[in-house]
Amino acid sequence: MKKTGAQLAVYALEQVGIRRTFGIPGVHNTELYDELNRSDKIIPTLVTHEMGGAFMADAISRTTESVGCLVIVPAAGMTHALSGIGEAYLAGIPMLVISGGIRTDSGRAYQLHDIDQHRVLNGITKWSRKVESHEEIVPAIFEGYQRAVDGEPGPVFIEIPVNIQLFRDTVSELPKFTWQKKIAPPDEDLLDQAAGMLAEADQPGLFLGWGASGAKDQFVELAERLEMPVATSLQGLGVFPGDHPLHTGMGIGGYAVPAAELAFEGCDLLLAAGVRFGEIATGSYGLEMPERLIHIDINPEVFHKNYRADIAIEGDAAAVADRLLGLLDRPDSADARGDRIRRTISDAKQNYRAEWEKESSPDRVNPALFFSKLRKQLNDDAVVTVDDGNHTYLAAELFEVRKQGMFISPTDFNCMGYCVPAAIGAKLASPERQVVGIAGDGAFIMTGMELLTAAEHQAGVVIFIFNDGELSQISQGQQLSYNRKVCSKLGRVDFQGMAAATGSGYMQLENNGEIKEVVSQALRRAEGGEPVIVDVMIDYTKKTRFTRGIVKTNLGRFPVKEKLRFVGRAVKRKFTG
Repeated sequence: MKKTGAQLAVYALEQVGIRRTFGIPGVHNTELYDELNRSDKIIPTLVTHEMGGAFMADAISRTTESVGCLVIVPAAGMTHALSGIGEAYLAGIPMLVISGGIRTDSGRAYQLHDIDQHRVLNGITKWSRKVESHEEIVPAIFEGYQRAVDGEPGPVFIEIPVNIQLFRDTVSELPKFTWQKKIAPPDEDLLDQAAGMLAEADQPGLFLGWGASGAKDQFVELAERLEMPVATSLQGLGVFPGDHPLHTGMGIGGYAVPAAELAFEGCDLLLAAGVRFGEIATGSYGLEMPERLIHIDINPEVFHKNYRADIAIEGDAAAVADRLLGLLDRPDSADARGDRIRRTISDAKQNYRAEWEKESSPDRVNPALFFSKLRKQLNDDAVVTVDDGNHTYLAAELFEVRKQGMFISPTDFNCMGYCVPAAIGAKLASPERQVVGIAGDGAFIMTGMELLTAAEHQAGVVIFIFNDGELSQISQGQQLSYNRKVCSKLGRVDFQGMAAATGSGYMQLENNGEIKEVVSQALRRAEGGEPVIVDVMIDYTKKTRFTRGIVKTNLGRFPVKEKLRFVGRAVKRKFTG
């Protein structure tokens, strides 16, 4: 049979379950877009910038069972999308990136968009391929999908030259896509050793990351059986229910909330699953590892990188937890330990919230009150997206995430501009869900115009802009370390004007007394398909535990002379200006 390359690509995308693509058409992919428009299974979605499109695709992968997909032009489209591709790569998020490519039949050099895309992408994709013939297209997309989701997930990139898209050629068949996730069984000897170590521990604890997604039931049962306090990484928030009495919050130690610091005091064994002990997860490596560590991960390359494990088990988190449950009984000491830990966590959470609420100002919005009242008006399955900034850690410390995939954030790549497009992607994938975004004003400026995409598709998202006129995470760090702020104050932005420009609604939230009503109105307007900007006059006076913790940890590593120089300079500037 004779098919164009574009027809073959769209057929393959339909087979692997793609239901929406994101990107911008150009001279090297117009044929692909024409075929996508003819598909009765896939909706091609125009974005204002390929970076936004990549974050939308990322959000689909994080909040649904589908894999997010980009369809972009080569060169400029690819480089614009790099931030989103890099975010997916470091966060372990599957993504399928389909790019056009220059003609391979012209014999001409220096064509438009003529660069080696695969050299550029080598360090931030799991796999990339340039197809050379029509016969390769369907197998390449099938293989790319499998590589994106197998093992530790990540983005893959497939280039289809424009001449292959445009012209017809003979293919032998149109195969059906069949795939079963490859899960290697964990090592039984290591499982036995881990179970024995857990049974002997006096105060075991559990630390979960994004890699533990899909294993909620197993880890809830394991935590309850051994009465272990449970902390998560930033990306892992929601992997374990935030309203469970054993859940402490993000992180462990001095950079974490008091519930986590106190509940893990005396912890003699840490069971960690799906977490790589990266810089954010450990508070800039300020986590003090308990005496023993059992580390579970599907990617064996993460073992022993920052903290050496006594036992390292390669495998799917759910499968490993299932096997451990079969090997562990509830110890005699569990009841007494559980009563103490649960009471410690409950009291510490109440006290921390009260500590925040008493820091209220009459003309600014208290973050703790905002997140508390927002939580009460959101359904448990509402999706909350955040960006990179001070608001990220406020949300992590003060907002209760109850379900997996309902809180998504940039993490190790840590890219500003994530929130708005991620919220739009999540809403387009699940129109029935409430979707809200929390963005700092600096982060919103980067991708806020993407709300035009939301308005065009009646994606009713609410974006709360924490407006303080600064890049606050950096400015707070500068103030603490230098007693001076440099290049972290923003120019004046007319957010109401941006709302009007994108066809979005606009509301202001100026003080604590307005929180409940403004949140309620914004959510009601979004139900009708209107994207809404809420301009929040946030009070950033109080520092998060995370900010204070990492500044202290990093300063503590300085050589003594350099530490004295930094502290002395900051003190001098405090008095001299």
